[in-house]
Amino acid sequence: MPEGDTVHRTARRLADALVGHEVTRFDIRVPRSATADLRGEEVVAVVSRGKHLLERIGAWTLHSHLKMEGRWDVYRPGQRWAAPTHAARAVVGTAHAETVGFHLALVEVLPTADEDRIVGHLGPDPLGPDWDAAEAARRLGADPRAAHVALLDQRNVAGFGNEYANEMLFVRGIPPTRPAAEIDAAALLDVGVRMIRANLSRPARTFTGDSRPGRRTWVYRREGKPCRRCGATILAGSLGATATSERNVFWCPVCQSP
Repeated sequence: MPEGDTVHRTARRLADALVGHEVTRFDIRVPRSATADLRGEEVVAVVSRGKHLLERIGAWTLHSHLKMEGRWDVYRPGQRWAAPTHAARAVVGTAHAETVGFHLALVEVLPTADEDRIVGHLGPDPLGPDWDAAEAARRLGADPRAAHVALLDQRNVAGFGNEYANEMLFVRGIPPTRPAAEIDAAALLDVGVRMIRANLSRPARTFTGDSRPGRRTWVYRREGKPCRRCGATILAGSLGATATSERNVFWCPVCQSP
């Protein structure tokens, strides 16, 4: 599942392939930006901001969001794509590489000067060069909603998704329904920052330190199984700011007792 670490690694791969090179192919397959043509422009940078990907090309930015299923692949020019052509939403190519965004939930081209319109509302990013732990803790700690819901609000802190929220709360022993305003937000974020930064260099995301399949999470998607710490049965439910934004939650009723 793409979360902040996935997007950050994607930005690094795209930057390695594209930055400093002239765009020779630019194909956006969504109506809103389908007429954009940045051929001849140089790729200046590729960066992530929370779960948003920003490819800065000349004075323009190609903004994309992976959501649940999106991904960017890097190919040699002329190399066959690993996914169906109809799944491609954006193609950016140079003389040296061809990058293709498949199943992207959001794609748009806008002036780089206007980036604040799409990412200016986001909270501090634990993988960003300007990470502000105190501000992130202030925002999270001021949120009266359930801790799980508050963690997923990218206006509080950018980059943590559902898997991280579940695992962070377990490690800190916090029930997902406890109001964020009643927890030690700084300590919870410290755990999350260490988790997400450690996972940047791992081939497979893990929260337990064990990279073997089936051993990587404490509670996420482990409903009905014994807690790795105390042996109690892991429970599951759903929480969300609204009925349409509910996400699956998993917790240990002993280790995360109210």
